[in-house]
Amino acid sequence: MKQQAASVAQGISKVDPSASYRFVIADDHPLFRGALKEAVGQQFSATQIFEAGGFEELQGLLEREGDMDLVLLDLSMPGVRGFSGLLYLRAQFPGVPVVVVSANEEPDVIRRCMEFGASGFVPKTLSVDVMRSAIFKVLDGGVWTPPDVDLTSTDDKETRDLVARLATLTPQQVRVLMMLSEGLLNKQIAFELTVSEATVKAHVSAILQKLGVESRTQAVIAASKIEAGQWPKSLN
Repeated sequence: MKQQAASVAQGISKVDPSASYRFVIADDHPLFRGALKEAVGQQFSATQIFEAGGFEELQGLLEREGDMDLVLLDLSMPGVRGFSGLLYLRAQFPGVPVVVVSANEEPDVIRRCMEFGASGFVPKTLSVDVMRSAIFKVLDGGVWTPPDVDLTSTDDKETRDLVARLATLTPQQVRVLMMLSEGLLNKQIAFELTVSEATVKAHVSAILQKLGVESRTQAVIAASKIEAGQWPKSLN
């Protein structure tokens, strides 16, 4: 991780609050972004904090700005569905830690985020001090989840296998699967991604193979299985 102060002894945190880190806050609620930015900025005085209100904006920002030290990601915002945003970030930018900050506090959701490569999960209901502690731990190379949440896996073998298969998708395959879930046709996906229909067909074929299904409908159903019942519409 960039800009860390040297550790003076084993077991001492390498996080330097005065170092020039680069964070991204990705959330579609401007008031929450502003509050989180202020809270983080007070703790990390020299840090550059970028904001994104939707997934496309986040993607463009990461591609444009280059290296980031941390992404604070809301699971529900324009351009993403369920865990797709997290899947994409972990595939496209594997070196950037992602901390999910969400109003959904279901243990299954928290566990799934960690299985898909998140470095932490912070419920929006927690205090600013707890959020800061979580960020410190992740920047120091650790992971953070609410201590009172049991993350012991209760999934059956089929679901565990599906989670593992989804995690093998490339960034572009994740985007194609997201668009398939939205009901887009190949030509519409090709237009959105600025590629040929033949390229989209190749991505779809690879997705089907990786997920072990025979049709695009089955792929969408398979992906939705891990989200069933976990995303009440009232939660953001």
